[in-house]
Amino acid sequence: MNGPDDTPDDVARAPRIPGPRAAADDHADLTADLTAHLAADPAAGPAPEGVTAGTAETTAEAAAGPSADAAEPPEEPVLAVAPAPPPPPPHSVLKSLLGAWALSACSPEETQAVEDHLTECAPCADEALRLRDAVALLHSERDLDLDPLLRSRVLENCLGRRPARIPVPAWATPYDAETARLDALLRDIGESEWHAPVRLKWFEGERPVTRKTTVAGVIGHLLTVDGLVSSALGLDDPLGPKATAVTPVERTEEYWRGSFHPPTRGVREPWREQSHTLIRTVSFAGRGVADLTVTYGDFALPMRDSLLERAFECWVHADDIANAVAYPYEPPSGAHLHGMIDLAARLLPAALADRRRAGLASPPRELVAAGAPGRSLHLEVEGSGGGHWYIALDSPAAVGSPDHAVAQVAMDGVEFCQLVAGHIPPEEAAAGQDGDREAIRDVLFAAASLSRL
Repeated sequence: MNGPDDTPDDVARAPRIPGPRAAADDHADLTADLTAHLAADPAAGPAPEGVTAGTAETTAEAAAGPSADAAEPPEEPVLAVAPAPPPPPPHSVLKSLLGAWALSACSPEETQAVEDHLTECAPCADEALRLRDAVALLHSERDLDLDPLLRSRVLENCLGRRPARIPVPAWATPYDAETARLDALLRDIGESEWHAPVRLKWFEGERPVTRKTTVAGVIGHLLTVDGLVSSALGLDDPLGPKATAVTPVERTEEYWRGSFHPPTRGVREPWREQSHTLIRTVSFAGRGVADLTVTYGDFALPMRDSLLERAFECWVHADDIANAVAYPYEPPSGAHLHGMIDLAARLLPAALADRRRAGLASPPRELVAAGAPGRSLHLEVEGSGGGHWYIALDSPAAVGSPDHAVAQVAMDGVEFCQLVAGHIPPEEAAAGQDGDREAIRDVLFAAASLSRL
């Protein structure tokens, strides 16, 4: 028998009990365990196919585990924990932000906080809706078309910062502005709209007259009449050097009958180039050019009044074109409109005298010496560009005076200009009348007689 401390040889040689098996799909670990088992017990049989001696040794070393001298096991990785989101602002703070939110003045974080709050707080949601509606009332709806006065305002701002070396004379700025506005309209219309029908209206004698043309025909009309100003400045006449027509009507008819007819959108370029040349020429010519005479056949105007009259015609016909193509168009600026009204008021005594010579107006009531005050009509023009004028009734050389006013007419500024353009009947023009009815009728019909083709 063996003593208690003796161990039988077969027990000493028994293989150690292997550790737990790896998962069935982990083939590398399963092969390592099997190889280590066969190395410890050669009687267990040959190594499986594909397992070499080197592989078995390496696998056995791996199965034996780390040695005592091995380094300490690596530290377990520390998982990053996301910080908790900050608590939302209190109700009082979010409520105070509703006004800024309605105006889109909050930061992105504030906007998100307010909108999250609105989904949970019905009173704040109602208040936010009322504030948004109120903000919408502060912004009037506008069309996408550019403001026709934008160019003038930009130029005014630029010239205010750095004055032009050769500035445009103040009396020429209405023509510059109105031609620029009309050109902006023409740039916006399509090819087919250049042939849209336009009905021109004016007043002759005691009745209104109309003439049908096209958008291109209207620009041709402006081109030929502006040519009278060009000729007075020594520039080229758009009708050519052999043109014989003198009055605006004759020149327009010659243009429409000539090789230029029917005009197309190609007329825009020479018209715009001519307007640029006119402005450039009067700007470089100096002060004397303002008094240069421009002849229109049966009447004449100094250059300063001629360009103001051309600015008026440009606006009136631009409005005709805008109505024909359904385009929004605003009146001139207040300062320019005032100048146009002032020119018409200064021309009214002579127009009234012409009607008297034609037997279309009542005779004068008083014999007035040159320069002496006679009877007057008080013309009160309201609105933008308005003012007060006293029209001499008995002599074109007389000076109107408030002390001798026998009648008064009150009108809107744009309405008065429409009367002068022959676009509304004299009987329907005045908004308010007081005093001598015969004098009022004579002045209103004289204003309409200032119109022409």
